[in-house]
Amino acid sequence: MAAKLLEVQGLRVAYDKIEAVTGVDLAVGQGQIVTVIGPNGAGKTTLLSAIMGVLPSSGRIVFDGKPREHAEIEEMVAAGMNLVPEKRELFSEMTVEDNLMLGAFDRYRRGLRDHDGTLAEVYELFPRLRERRGQLSGTLSGGERQMLAVGRALMAKPKLLMLDEPSLGLAPRIVREVFHIVARLRDMGVSILLIEQNARAALQVADYAYVLETGAVTLEGPAAQVAQDPRVVEVYLGLGHGAAAQAPA
Repeated sequence: MAAKLLEVQGLRVAYDKIEAVTGVDLAVGQGQIVTVIGPNGAGKTTLLSAIMGVLPSSGRIVFDGKPREHAEIEEMVAAGMNLVPEKRELFSEMTVEDNLMLGAFDRYRRGLRDHDGTLAEVYELFPRLRERRGQLSGTLSGGERQMLAVGRALMAKPKLLMLDEPSLGLAPRIVREVFHIVARLRDMGVSILLIEQNARAALQVADYAYVLETGAVTLEGPAAQVAQDPRVVEVYLGLGHGAAAQAPA
């Protein structure tokens, strides 16, 4: 396995007295795509939020060689971690380019003035955003909004990009495009932790996979191996997933 960029040990998250994440161990290697699949309500979003510092948790989080448990969101962003939430959380009354520039705010605040070069890289990755750079983000299609959310996160030049359900609500053709971009980001050296209900697409693009059910990891291994597990095939890759589950070509 590649050198570990993120290592999570015994992570627990509770809402009042109910544990939503129960002792999860997880790792992401340098330059890897690691996916976490599982049903609705399994604790996938809670897991990402806890790693990012959005939710309080117990356990051990080591990122880029340093313990980070109890770290604030700003500290994690400065360390090189970024999260694209399921709801995307764009500023709909701002232009595409202004939304992107907000992603570089933390680096700018720390005296780094490389945002113009990073913006050019994002526009190369997402030509459609360049075409719509003066358009209000609230007028974009669902696929374009997802591209903008990812592009904004990339403006922070993250070492680890965490994606929460990037294919949610998108047409199959756009899903394929999004996953092609995810694979390209790995080729560019960005490590990715991918939360997905579209198990077929996630397992095809990932290097390593975890199955999360009722807050606990029930299966893990190389993604190709997990995709062959009879239970995963039956529960997550069965015919019931239909056309929307088609993976990138």
